[in-house]
Amino acid sequence: MSMFCFQCQEAAKGVGCTVKGVCGKEPEVAGIQDVMMYFLKGMSVYANMAREKGINDPRVDRFIQEGLFMTITNANFDKQRFIDKIRDGFALRIELENKMEDAGIQLNKESLPEPAQWNAYTPVEYERKAHQAGVLQMTENEDIRSLRELMTYGIKGIAAYAEHAGNLKHKSEDIDAFMQKGLAATLDDSLGADELTAMVLECGKYGVEVMSLLDKAHTSTYGNPEITKVNLGVRNNPGILISGHDLRDMEDLLEQTKDTGVDVYTHSEMLPAHYYPAFKKYDHFVGNYGNSWWKQREEFEKFNGPILFTTNCIVPPLKSATYADRIYTTGSSGLDGATHIPERVEDGRKDFSGVIEHAKRCEPPVEIETGEITGGFAHNQVLALADKVVDAVKSGAIRKFFVMAGCDGRMKSREYYTEFARALPEDTVILTAGCAKYRYNKLPLGDIGGIPRVLDAGQCNDSYSLAVIALKLKEVFELNDINELPIAYNIAWYEQKAVIVLLALLYLGVKNIHLGPTLPAFLSPNVANVLVENFGISGINTVDEDMKVLLEDA
Repeated sequence: MSMFCFQCQEAAKGVGCTVKGVCGKEPEVAGIQDVMMYFLKGMSVYANMAREKGINDPRVDRFIQEGLFMTITNANFDKQRFIDKIRDGFALRIELENKMEDAGIQLNKESLPEPAQWNAYTPVEYERKAHQAGVLQMTENEDIRSLRELMTYGIKGIAAYAEHAGNLKHKSEDIDAFMQKGLAATLDDSLGADELTAMVLECGKYGVEVMSLLDKAHTSTYGNPEITKVNLGVRNNPGILISGHDLRDMEDLLEQTKDTGVDVYTHSEMLPAHYYPAFKKYDHFVGNYGNSWWKQREEFEKFNGPILFTTNCIVPPLKSATYADRIYTTGSSGLDGATHIPERVEDGRKDFSGVIEHAKRCEPPVEIETGEITGGFAHNQVLALADKVVDAVKSGAIRKFFVMAGCDGRMKSREYYTEFARALPEDTVILTAGCAKYRYNKLPLGDIGGIPRVLDAGQCNDSYSLAVIALKLKEVFELNDINELPIAYNIAWYEQKAVIVLLALLYLGVKNIHLGPTLPAFLSPNVANVLVENFGISGINTVDEDMKVLLEDA
């Protein structure tokens, strides 16, 4: 095989991509990502040793966060950026080695990963090395491999959220320390299944912590999300479409587009930016354009203006695409041939002037929808309505809540979630976060006594809000167990940020989660059985079958 990757839900044949990624990832990019991961694990061995001796370099923490984020599904398809990143990492690691040696730490470099000569490798040599760094080559035992990958993907999710929080100057030493300890553990052959299982569950703890950290970063900077109607139409001005997840990039773009005659629209997971009070002051912040990430090839053609990717959710354009030269990337995202916007200088802003000038030369977007959608039901807003919600539950007006958070994807099997939402009884409410909402957030599902039947908390990281709401309801109803609440979990996953959300829910004690549209290919049968037996995790069946199960006791 020319590659092997099974980190996302759409892994070919439910096993793994071996010729080319379903996401569009070429074998050469897959290989260099394997090398990047091996390097990051080795870097974590050094960083973990140094941290135990009181030596910590924030640049190393940030490098590991960014490197992990680059390898998340649909984030970066630019092979040269990986090579450049690895070389930057070597320079940083040499500095760390010198600090460690100055502190009297003995390094047996022959026993540590990544010989220093890797720094001088050519791209072809990196690709050769990738055959030794792939997941199948690194770990032979299926169950150990499964646990190592489960933890690695959870840590990738943590890294993404920690990177966003760091952009807003919110950082946690404990979170960085766990990430490095966890990555180093994936190279430790002395750790068996029991030890790795314990670390995977600990990963969930830090998933909760990092989502709490990011929630604090967002709300302290931009205010608490509030109920907001978001426009789906367009205006007759040139526009920029911003995609991904990074709100600091959103702030920089809105500031720089003021009084330029260029409008700004959100795409996919950037939709929740409209819910934050700080962004409502911008008259040129028009609305949301389009739907979930996987429809972008069709919708980007019609937008006419530049598209700025701040993070993952890129679908590489077809060669025939007319919008390829309108794509810009920044942060951990990347696409071969796209213009990449460099990082901001300390306490400064990224320079989006090139994107803005490009927009001025473009026609206004073609309108593809009209109307509005409502969101902004993060924990602060829902708790402000707590009395109303509790009264509706006590009176029987609301029979049950369904958490349908997570990811969307392109496979036809995802239609299940639209049909499930349609089939839910009118006395039930959907709690959602992430791009999974695009499967049903435009359906006319109505409300219950003024409470919308779809409560959108925001991005995938805002699944934290759903946990906060559940814990508050547990307290209000004086229950001993979160699983006694009238809440069912029917969650969709696609990439690694969904993995850490799942592990976070397990850490909080949530059981009987339905996970679909398929269970992860990286779970071995034995590891999957552990999750089934200990946490009641199951896959999805038909809408009718699952509806009967999930409405039990309601």
